[in-house]
Parts: sequence; structure tokens; C-alpha cells
Amino acid sequence: MQVRTVAVTTTALLGVALTAPLSHARATAAGDDGPTVVAHRGASAYAPENTLAAVDKAAELGIRWVENDVQRTRDGELVVLHDDNLRRTTDAEEVFPDRSPWKVKDFTAAEIARLDAGSWFGSAYAGARVPTLEQYVDRVERNHQKLLLELKSPESYPGIEQQTLKVLANEGWLDRRHVAGRLVVQSFSADSIRTVHELKPAVKTGYLGTPAVSDLPEYAEFADQINPSHTSLTMSYVSAVHAFTGPHGRPMEVFAWTVDTAAAARLVAGHGVDGIITNKPDVVRDAVGEDPDSSAR
Repeated sequence: MQVRTVAVTTTALLGVALTAPLSHARATAAGDDGPTVVAHRGASAYAPENTLAAVDKAAELGIRWVENDVQRTRDGELVVLHDDNLRRTTDAEEVFPDRSPWKVKDFTAAEIARLDAGSWFGSAYAGARVPTLEQYVDRVERNHQKLLLELKSPESYPGIEQQTLKVLANEGWLDRRHVAGRLVVQSFSADSIRTVHELKPAVKTGYLGTPAVSDLPEYAEFADQINPSHTSLTMSYVSAVHAFTGPHGRPMEVFAWTVDTAAAARLVAGHGVDGIITNKPDVVRDAVGEDPDSSAR
């Protein structure tokens, strides 16, 4: 997307940010609980990423929020997988040796369902499968968890926004209870997130990246969250984001990724982030605490 230039200076915006409500982490210093902890691709330090086993491991650890990645097969099925190809986390090279480069979009759902998505991580997970989006959200629902859903490379899958929302609706995830506190849809594509907001304004959305402060008013029209790499964060940037009101009438939030050490978690919590996305959710939770009633605000 082309984000229009907003006639406001960074200095002015940061000045406004000083009057923003206390961030989650700063509230922690006053005695409240810490940022929301989100299990990245499930508890992916302890189970194969984006599998149902990783969702279950997060639940076992007491983690309420899980994050996943959604892509589309050749025959139009939505599956949960991070990479645009199957090589790293499945045995696709062995099962389909003549199908290089093993792109997700070149395989049918039935073919992907044949693949072992767990052995690469450890023998205990041999036979784990790449879940469909339906299977994934059903497991999250069964575990009474919440979902931060990433649309992966949406430019490769035209119409994936509408299709994802349809699956979520069919699975009962677009009712008031879910959209009020159990679902966020995010992407590195601002166009994709804008499309989600236009199709289903009730759904909370997040933009993955670190837009210029001068561009934040534009993002605030369609994104509830700005979710950057933790290495790019400063306290002043987080405060600037918090100064803007998102499309649902609440201050915009910041969820930082991917934080896997206690020291890094304490650092970004000190910057005032609202959430931390991590492969090791137990480590982060123990380092910074977590709001027991968190709904990714």
C-alpha cells in the first residue's frame, strides 16, 4: 500500500504520547500484571511449530494465546504452515522427490495431509500432520485458547482474506464472544489487513512491522495493533503508537516478536509493550508476568 504522508512531526506525536494511558508493562511496575504472552506458532520451542501438538503444549504450559500462519494449497484449502515451501518442516522431499521446490501452493490438501510434520523436530512427534485451518481453530477452541492468526504472503494467495474469514465464521469464530477478546488477524501486508478490516470491521487486526511514526495515523484507520520485531523497539516508539486510537476506539497496541530470553522479555516489557510473542512462552511469562484476564485488549 501507499501510506499517505500525514502533516505532523515525530516530535509532536511523541509529545502527545506522553499523555497516553499507562501501557501494560508500565502498569506492571505499579503492581498490576504484565504483558500478554503469545505462543509463537504454538509453543514451538517444545513441539513442532504450527502443529496441533504445539497448540496442546502451549495449553499444557497454561498459555492462553497462540499464533499461527495460514497459507493455501493448490486446490484451495487453507493450511497452517510458516514457510512457503514444505522442505524444512515436513518430509516432502522424500515423499515427493520430483516436486521441487515443494511450494505449498503447488500441492493439494490431500498430498500435504500425507506428510510427516513432526519427525524433523524429534522422534516423539513422528507422524504429526500439517493441520488445516479448520483443524487448528477447533483445537484452539477445545483448549479454551485465543488466536493471533497471521495471513502469510497474502500476495501469493488472492482472496485469502475473505476465505479465511469464511472459515472462521463457519467454525464459530466470528461471533461476538470471539471477536471481542479471542481473535486477532495480522499480516506483514498492510493491504491485506486493510482488506480484513473492510470485510469484517468487528475483527481486531495487527500490522507486522515498524511504520514511521508519521504514518501511524493512516494505520490507525484499519489496524488495532502495530507488531514489530523486538530488536526495532524503543520506549518512545511504543509510546507514540499508544497515543493513537485504533479502529475500535481504543489505544493502539504493540505486540513484540520474537522474544525468547528472560532478559529480552524484561527489556521489551520495560518499553511498555502490550504483548510479547515467543517460542518459549513459559520463560517469558516467568520473566514478566501476564495479565490473567488478557484479551489482547
